[in-house]
Amino acid sequence: MGKTVVLATNNAHKVDEISNALSFPGWQFKTLRQAGIVSDPAEDADTFEGNARIKARSAHEASGGKPALADDSGLEVDALGGAPGVYSARYAGEGAGDAANNAKLLRDLADVPADKRTARFVCTLVFIDEDGTETVARGTVEGCIGLAEAGAGGFGYDPLFLPDAYHGEKTFAEVPQSEKSAISHRGNALRKLRDLLENTD
Repeated sequence: MGKTVVLATNNAHKVDEISNALSFPGWQFKTLRQAGIVSDPAEDADTFEGNARIKARSAHEASGGKPALADDSGLEVDALGGAPGVYSARYAGEGAGDAANNAKLLRDLADVPADKRTARFVCTLVFIDEDGTETVARGTVEGCIGLAEAGAGGFGYDPLFLPDAYHGEKTFAEVPQSEKSAISHRGNALRKLRDLLENTD
């Protein structure tokens, strides 16, 4: 049976990644813009799951009860007590771009030795079905923060993040998207969500 799922984003790249991972027969995915929805709730929760739930509920309600999916993700650095965490996108201040956020992270870790720079990317997905049933999936990828940016791909903190899968030799910005998706936090969360949804249908 056909099902249109509203994604609480206008990021076309996320749509591609999500639609490939959740390729259930008859399912189609629409961004907020494609669904004709204006939804920009305050993401004021103190957890990734909380913020994803805020976005999913807002999209679900604004669409008149259509299934909705939202994600919230970010970087947790152990030496910084889990920061930047839910503030990853605005670590250097509201409206700060990737360059400013990465520069602040390097400054904050300036005195931290390489073996203490462990970190992980976290992604939490919240899916709300037509009847309001909620399914939550969390994915992580472990690694560490490099001493300098490397690579021209990816976005956000990718040029600084050295995933354990590459033994600290490549940043996320130095690997092709297909390889990144196979081990990334969002890829892992999407695979978990697919398993959960398959087992509830």
